[in-house]
Amino acid sequence: MTRWIRPGTGCCVLSALFAIALAGCGSSSAGPAPLTTTPDASALPDAIGVADTTPGPVGMADAGSSPDIVTAMSAVQRIANPQVPAADSTILASDNAAFAFAAYQQLIATNTNLVFSPASISIALAMTYAGAATTTATEMASALHFTLPPAQLHPAFNALDQTLTSRGQGFLGGDGGPMQVNITNAIWAEQTYTFRSDFLDTLAANYGAGVNLLDIVNAPDPSRLTINAWVADQTNNKIQDLLPAGSIDSLTRLVLTDAVYFNAAWDTPFDPTNTYDGSFALLDGSSVAVKFMKAELNSMNGERSSLPAIQGTNYVAASLPYADQRLSLVLVVPDAGQFSQVESSLDATALGTLVAGLVSQPVSLALPRFKVETGTSLVKLLQTLGMTSAFIPGTADFSGMDGTHNLFVSDVIHKAFIDVAEKGTEAAAATAVVIRPNGAPLPSVGLVINADRPFLYFLRDQPTGAILFMGRVQDPSQN
Repeated sequence: MTRWIRPGTGCCVLSALFAIALAGCGSSSAGPAPLTTTPDASALPDAIGVADTTPGPVGMADAGSSPDIVTAMSAVQRIANPQVPAADSTILASDNAAFAFAAYQQLIATNTNLVFSPASISIALAMTYAGAATTTATEMASALHFTLPPAQLHPAFNALDQTLTSRGQGFLGGDGGPMQVNITNAIWAEQTYTFRSDFLDTLAANYGAGVNLLDIVNAPDPSRLTINAWVADQTNNKIQDLLPAGSIDSLTRLVLTDAVYFNAAWDTPFDPTNTYDGSFALLDGSSVAVKFMKAELNSMNGERSSLPAIQGTNYVAASLPYADQRLSLVLVVPDAGQFSQVESSLDATALGTLVAGLVSQPVSLALPRFKVETGTSLVKLLQTLGMTSAFIPGTADFSGMDGTHNLFVSDVIHKAFIDVAEKGTEAAAATAVVIRPNGAPLPSVGLVINADRPFLYFLRDQPTGAILFMGRVQDPSQN
């Protein structure tokens, strides 16, 4: 017999939104005065200032090509227990979800299977937004759906970040080790370039982002490899080569990075002996053979168990809880022939309504194992959403970073990974925002939920509404 998954009162949803869901002047260039490190950063009011959680040196496969990392420190510590009004947290969650779905609609145009982390993208760009001004800041806020003023936005992100990373303590991960929900941020700066201390202190206090000083001018590619190695280390080696060759050159001034890693066991794992070969119907009417995991009856007492689930007008949906039941995977399976209609109708409000309507009931669940990886530049996506001036040399205004109008965003790069199997889920993502100066070149019992056809998924934290990952699966045979 197959085994029922018992979710209890699981509050967090890892929603199928994983069907939607972590610098220097050249010697002849004019710019701010060079940064010099000092044990007393407070003596340099305009120099680099950072946080308490600075990443240390990163080991690399080719250690000989890795530059030394010097870390600049300041007296500013991350605010460990930010006092954020509940209304601000609610607004941020709603705004982030709205951006998640706006980004999803852009990403599906070029991805059959998709995974991305709205949380990682929003955090990395929120750090960038801290240095934006005038039209650039207005456009970024609109594109990212930020409605809180900066003085409230950054503390709200700090509270959300720390809330999410507190999940899973004392629970098992899908690999048998501890459950992990890790979100880490870091800044990588050209060692000769000066950034405003208030900008860097904002990132230190609210994002725990330490400033790592690199000799990007003389060693751009080794600097790129160092950043990539840090990302790989923060994501259990699931995100490799985030920054492709050529994305960092001697004109790069700053790279802001966020990494998210998730590893959790199901509240009740699928029994591997019940996994079977089945047929998955593709949108074009053909089918592929894949492995299906099955959850149906409790083999110990034969009693039906239950899951939060719903039979919608043209879909079925269920929430699969992890060991820490505040986190779950929300699975949305459109009826045959209804995938496009359901997908286009889902937005942040619709997902919230769907989740609120889930009712605990007996469910027979068949879910294919699936593994999805996605990597992309987000420049066109963000431009389509209205963030345009940030990418235009001479027009971008990041004077909040260095006191000049000399910087612009040359690229925003995102990679994500998810692996859903019998024991649990492993997911990872990373985002990098690359900053350059003007003139630089651009680089069936009860409710039956049989996911034997394209579906959507969302890895979601229910108490906060944060979407860690989201996406869709149209062909699980393509890993």
